Amino acid sequence: MTTHSAPRTGSQPWLHQKGAVIQEFGTVKQFPIGLSNEARMYSCQRLNKVLADTQILYGLYKKHHWLMRGATFYQLHLVLDKHAKEQLELVDTLAERVQSLGGVAVGDTRHVAEITSIPRPPDGVEEVPAMLSRLLSAHEAILVDSHDAATRTGELGDDGTNDVLVSQVIRTGELQAWFLAEHLVDTPLVRS
Repeated sequence: MTTHSAPRTGSQPWLHQKGAVIQEFGTVKQFPIGLSNEARMYSCQRLNKVLADTQILYGLYKKHHWLMRGATFYQLHLVLDKHAKEQLELVDTLAERVQSLGGVAVGDTRHVAEITSIPRPPDGVEEVPAMLSRLLSAHEAILVDSHDAATRTGELGDDGTNDVLVSQVIRTGELQAWFLAEHLVDTPLVRS
């Protein structure tokens, strides 16, 4: 005689659950999207690198937003926060593109730190020009990688990844770099 236990009901959450990893990082599952496994695997690898660097850039923007100093505090405080929000939107777009290709997006900050090529800033407060230069260097690293990744994914026929990289990552990064670089021009406010 087989006895079946009744399903557990009630308001108590089932805490401390464990589960098997159902897809390893660095793999892609098959999706019917008209791209080869090779193209999807390559795109996911490149996207995860850009994603990791973009998550670090987002963190740098927030750090520098909080730690801004000096006569241009208010203007830079606002622009850095605006740029951070735009980078956070890119993080979500990049992660969703990886997932839509059947991959696994890098999401844990400790894993991000292992993948990124963006150097770690000092824990303390830097002078404003150094903070802006650090952001510009991070942008340039992401832009160089994104230009290369866009070209190569386009060659593999992955137009969707190419589009995300060109129309969102590159265009946003170039615009933000321009705004930051102009803050490093030493010009007087008023001439007599």
